[in-house]
Amino acid sequence: MDSRQRFGKYRVEREILDEQRLEDVTQRKTYADIHPSLTERLKNSLRCSVPKLKRSVVSSFPVLYWLPKYSIWDYGMPDLVSGISVGIMHLPQGMAYALLASVPPVFGLYTSLFPALVYFFFGTSRHISIGTFTILSIMVGSVTERLAPDEDFLKRNGTNFTAEVDISARDSYRVQVAAAATVLGGVIQVLLGVVKFGFVGTYLSDPLVRAYTTAAAAHAVVAQLKHIFGVSPTRVFGPMSVVYTLVDVCSLLPQTHLPTLVVSSVTIVLLIAAKELNSFFSAKLPVPIPVELITIVAGTLTSSYAHLNTNYTVSVVGEIPSGLSSPSVPDVSIFRKVIGDAFALAIVGYAVSISLGKTFASKHGYKVDSNQELVALGLSNAVGGFFQCFSVCPSMSRSLIQETTGGKTQMAGVASALIVLVTILKLGPLFQELPKAILASIVLVNLKGMFKQYSDIVTLWKSSKIDLVVWLVTWVSSLLLNLDMGLAASIIFAVFTVIFRTQMPTYSVLGNVPGTELYVDIETHREAKEIPGVTIFRSSATMYFANAELYLDALKEKSGLDISKMIIYKKRQEAKMRRREKRAERRAKRQARREKRAQKAAKQLSGPSECLVEEEIGSWKDTNIDETDKEGHGLAERENGTVFVIPTTPRTPDGESRWEYLKGGDPDCTSIDWMSEEQDGDTTTLGSSNEDTVSRDLERVSLGSLGKWTWDIHSIILDLSPSNFIDTVAIKTLKNIFQDFSEIDVDIYVTGCQATVVEQLDHGDFFSETITKHHLFASVHDAVLFCLNNRGATSFPRYDPTVQDPHSSTQF
Repeated sequence: MDSRQRFGKYRVEREILDEQRLEDVTQRKTYADIHPSLTERLKNSLRCSVPKLKRSVVSSFPVLYWLPKYSIWDYGMPDLVSGISVGIMHLPQGMAYALLASVPPVFGLYTSLFPALVYFFFGTSRHISIGTFTILSIMVGSVTERLAPDEDFLKRNGTNFTAEVDISARDSYRVQVAAAATVLGGVIQVLLGVVKFGFVGTYLSDPLVRAYTTAAAAHAVVAQLKHIFGVSPTRVFGPMSVVYTLVDVCSLLPQTHLPTLVVSSVTIVLLIAAKELNSFFSAKLPVPIPVELITIVAGTLTSSYAHLNTNYTVSVVGEIPSGLSSPSVPDVSIFRKVIGDAFALAIVGYAVSISLGKTFASKHGYKVDSNQELVALGLSNAVGGFFQCFSVCPSMSRSLIQETTGGKTQMAGVASALIVLVTILKLGPLFQELPKAILASIVLVNLKGMFKQYSDIVTLWKSSKIDLVVWLVTWVSSLLLNLDMGLAASIIFAVFTVIFRTQMPTYSVLGNVPGTELYVDIETHREAKEIPGVTIFRSSATMYFANAELYLDALKEKSGLDISKMIIYKKRQEAKMRRREKRAERRAKRQARREKRAQKAAKQLSGPSECLVEEEIGSWKDTNIDETDKEGHGLAERENGTVFVIPTTPRTPDGESRWEYLKGGDPDCTSIDWMSEEQDGDTTTLGSSNEDTVSRDLERVSLGSLGKWTWDIHSIILDLSPSNFIDTVAIKTLKNIFQDFSEIDVDIYVTGCQATVVEQLDHGDFFSETITKHHLFASVHDAVLFCLNNRGATSFPRYDPTVQDPHSSTQF
């Protein structure tokens, strides 16, 4: 089928619309109609009604919206099964990730309990599972070990310190540090959510987040090596700490504790094999096999019956108190030490939460409120911090289990919290003999998915080099500068890439697609035809202060008109003309004085005296003619080749002569071949009867006919359709473009302005007596037709781009 028949045809006939006419036709609202005054907005915000109060309460407590509609028959059993499955995952992950946070394992269980209950009331996502997360646990661990290193808790033997660490005191202070950082991070999240700052997560692009989590996985591996090999490396903080720690671990490999290494190796092999089988039979299994829980139970039983701790000195979890701890206020004095880390925890946790929430929301057809999610996550952290929890956010693995096992609402989160609660109250002491090497092995195996993200390098190399650079910079900075400073450096670099791309956009000259009203880049489309006499210029980015000067430079380059040099040249020519006029005026005055003296002398003399006077007058005229010849010839020989006024025929008896205006030449030339036939195409022959006529002809010669530059452009159209805002610098640049190009008789028009851009132009005093809304057009095609109908008839053949293609049925 012919493409013309397949896509159809249409015909449109309408008038050419500039901005002023478009506003009249569409009855555009005024700024006051669209934007209420501050007083009105304040009144509306303070005005209270029952529906508004209900909406406010429901938006703050989303549970009040869906819980009354909850159907036990439809959702009860799926949420229960899902909650049990997720709760079983919470137990090993909570205890394992507590090692990453450098706090006792029982606090990982607390972290899996309290925040999930708080999110049940305030969260808007139905499928994410709040609890411990690898990245946040590593970030918390870096804070706790920095502020509570082992060296500060060495036991005293009288007045001397021993090599033994007071583990109880150290862990107690680390829990305080973790709780303080968590509460402060939660408060930051709540404040950002209250001021509607939920969009802050958008500054963390997907390549940045994936590179950051990949680098965090490397930190997690290095942090767990001491538990895998049973060595005690020196803890290093600050930039390059992961490198120094890795070097220290490698130097301690000869001192590896073999029983611990055997436990770690067996656990890793069994976990990997079990997970592969789990994924292979996932389609046939109603719920995934709880591999981590089985590993923990088997490891605990093996350690208990084999007495791994007493017989082989394998490090175990140790005492796990039963029951819940009472809430306590964190040490406020620690806040100032962890404020930077708390902000990083808040941003990273929210970025992971909102990305997972939106993923599941789009899949299941509901909406997630970004600001409310920020508040919900902040309250989960702030309240959890009072119960000695560390920072939380959703986990991808748990959330996938909650969604794939049939979870419908956050009732599944409540069910999983109950599983954790029963474990804390009754089953906690049973895991006291669990080797730490098993927990470290669980962490390493669970990081397998993050290590697969290194394949992003190949993908980004093919798709976007700039995103690849962002990925690499984020990974290197997060790995070498630690996670807090690495995140800040990554965000700054990502923002700079955006600024760089706006400073270096694609500038193009558009041409018409024959037979249509479409305009495309003539450099990338062979069939695009440039409009005679019209240059259509477009930038792929918004024009603002950072690229306004570059925009002007690109316009000069693309149009071929170096407006700055041309205006300077024009001013020099005008100055020369003024000097000539002054010289001519002085000569006229001298001539008038001489004629007056000659007439006076003629009256006094008679006879031979009159002949003498006439002879003197004739001599004076000959001299004056010589001077005039010098001036005229000098113009031809000294002038810079721009306009040459040359007498081509001698004066005829009736007093007329023929003059030629020559264009072209070198401003430095010293001689001109008057009779050169190569100049015939660049000459304009004018009949002149006297010097006044020649003077008027000179004034009619525009800068476009000067010999230094010649061009066939009478209009330039600036397509601002990519711009969504315009600042004062850009407005000033546009005004300069209008003023400068008017000096060389080139009209400027603007098209594609959005309503907000037009308002900003109006408020920025862009419009004046010479620049009106008649210079703004609704589309490029409107502007082209206006230019050709307005200027094309006098300078170029009348042209309508819509009638070039005989097959076209589009007509304007």
